[in-house]
Amino acid sequence: MKSRGHDVIHTRDLPRKNLSDYVEIIEIAVQQERIVLSKDGDFFNYLVLKGIPPKLLMLTTGNIVNKDLLALFQLNFDHLEDLLQQYSVVEMNNTEILVHY
Repeated sequence: MKSRGHDVIHTRDLPRKNLSDYVEIIEIAVQQERIVLSKDGDFFNYLVLKGIPPKLLMLTTGNIVNKDLLALFQLNFDHLEDLLQQYSVVEMNNTEILVHY
């Protein structure tokens, strides 16, 4: 989160904006050493098959309004930061945080 001092980009900031596919996003994440944050399971599948992106934060919250999603991040941000220092894949849903790798 930018408000927490992190350098973040959104797909709308990429050359093809929201039309960027997951391979393009992964390439950028690898080149720029970024964590991919997504609800899209394709990123996890790609990581299992190819070993990239090196860091993935999967959101499995289902449909959630932005206000509630931001509150969930604020509540868990420090814990997510710690886990992403240690593990490649972290999953956050509405009630828990899971580590996969």
